[in-house]
Amino acid sequence: MRREASILHVDLDAMFAAVEQRDKPSLRGKPVIVGGVAGRGVVSTASYEARAYGAHSAMPMAQARRRCPLNTAFLSPRFPAYQRTSAVVMELLAGVSPLVEQVSIDEAYIDLAPTGTDLSVPAVTALATRLKAEIAAATGGVTGSIGAASSKLLAKIGSDLNKPDGLTIVPPGDELLVLHPLPVRRLGGVGPATEQRLHRSGIRTVGDLAAASLEDLVDWFGTAHGHGLFRLARADDPRPVVSSREAKSVSAEETFDIDVRDPARLHHELDLLSARVAGRLRRSGLTGRTVNIKVRHPDFTTVTRALTRDQPTDDGVLIAQLARRLLGEVPTAGGIRLLGVGVSTLYDFAQDDLFSAAGEDPPVLTFPGDLPRGSADAAPAVTVSDPAAGPAAGPAPGPAPAVVAAAPSPTPAGSVSAPPVPAAVPVWRSGQDVRHDDHGPGWVQGSGIGRVTVRFEGPLTPVGRVRTFFVDDPRLHPADPPDWSGGPDGSSQGEER
Repeated sequence: MRREASILHVDLDAMFAAVEQRDKPSLRGKPVIVGGVAGRGVVSTASYEARAYGAHSAMPMAQARRRCPLNTAFLSPRFPAYQRTSAVVMELLAGVSPLVEQVSIDEAYIDLAPTGTDLSVPAVTALATRLKAEIAAATGGVTGSIGAASSKLLAKIGSDLNKPDGLTIVPPGDELLVLHPLPVRRLGGVGPATEQRLHRSGIRTVGDLAAASLEDLVDWFGTAHGHGLFRLARADDPRPVVSSREAKSVSAEETFDIDVRDPARLHHELDLLSARVAGRLRRSGLTGRTVNIKVRHPDFTTVTRALTRDQPTDDGVLIAQLARRLLGEVPTAGGIRLLGVGVSTLYDFAQDDLFSAAGEDPPVLTFPGDLPRGSADAAPAVTVSDPAAGPAAGPAPGPAPAVVAAAPSPTPAGSVSAPPVPAAVPVWRSGQDVRHDDHGPGWVQGSGIGRVTVRFEGPLTPVGRVRTFFVDDPRLHPADPPDWSGGPDGSSQGEER
């Protein structure tokens, strides 16, 4: 067990539902359920408003409909929107530590030990508090709960103790005080069957489990599972935080309490960040050819710049010189919220040439900072009724909406032509992002009986108006998820009211 609470577990709160409420102002504060809305679908995520009525993940959708009120929105998933939000969060976490283990789209472990930062409880508390605020700001209001502890087990349990938007720090030495009063189902290895078997033996809390003998646990659950439960009940969890892939870069970044406009201050910060990166490179026995910077403006617009040298380096002074040159390509007069420096194209040796070390200009390659955004076109489609109505009576999942006319086949002379093939009928799924030629962007509120109802609103607009169209209206098209950051796709969403 570690001596510091150096492992964080970050878990976004009801992420799918939270993204839906962010992008759809009319759903904020109301019950929202995301999942398979037709047939035998199950709940993927329930908002906290829906959980108050007993809805939860993995519950049959039909049961959730019976429990929740009529104003509950039942929506099909929009995975491109969730993936985009997840990418923003994971980028923030990568700026905290080079060792991040993403375990799902909405959760990850962070190991603070390699960062060289203060690992005292007050310092970790301040870091986690700051990180929570940055996540909410960068995602447009999607919150995350964080647990910090000396092991992955306690960090994950901690992130769940005070949801939503919670923070739990388990001080070193207090692990058992936190763990033992909890019900046994809090342990990762305890599912419904294991819980029932433990209950039959009078074991209901983790403390009860810790009092059980190893022989009994092995007899009840077998050698591997029995030993695992025995160790977890004692907070014995030596599992390391393991990145899902080999590190491709080493970086450091700083978020400023007040936006920085002074060029001299920015250059000084670049020098400090470059020294931190160089130190991490040397401690890891690495060098790199590509130096890059990340600049985030007050409106959360993020710009990256990079250049590549002939030879790899771990020289902090040279990294700082190149970083300053890159910063000169970025407008800073409006202020800078976050500044980062990184080195990539890594090698396990250094081979600086004399000219580059002396300050000669290396060859420069500049790379664009923006990646192409994902598309929602490949998402599954389901025709459903209005979210506030009962179960949908539409067809089963089908392809994304499209109006496809069949091309006529050549007809030999003298033969009778076949009857024309009717055009495919579009299939719209509730919650889907759409754009109308006249009314702009919105989302599908419901579909059925040859019509589709759309609410025209977005993450930065007031509650929008509702319009109903024929399902094959040629002016209605599928769209990508809206931009919540205030860019061109998010600042003018929705119909004028």
